[in-house]
Amino acid sequence: METLSCWEVLPHPPYSPGIAPFDYHLFRSIVHGLSEQHFTSYEDIKNWIDNWIASKDEVFFQCGIRMLLERWEKIMASDGQYFQ
Repeated sequence: METLSCWEVLPHPPYSPGIAPFDYHLFRSIVHGLSEQHFTSYEDIKNWIDNWIASKDEVFFQCGIRMLLERWEKIMASDGQYFQ
């Protein structure tokens, strides 16, 4: 693999619904948290999101990053084939 200024360039498919952003750890969790919320202003939404992010500990984000790596490895191993 080519290295670019201390970063390893990883191969990836151009687009795959299996790795679409709505499936990522952060978005799944935030959607769950939003299920009972009702907002009356943009400021309410911004405050809720800021508070939600601040309420998550480091382990939450580490888990999400680890899951992305596992998902990427599964996609690369599938050689472009669809999987569940």
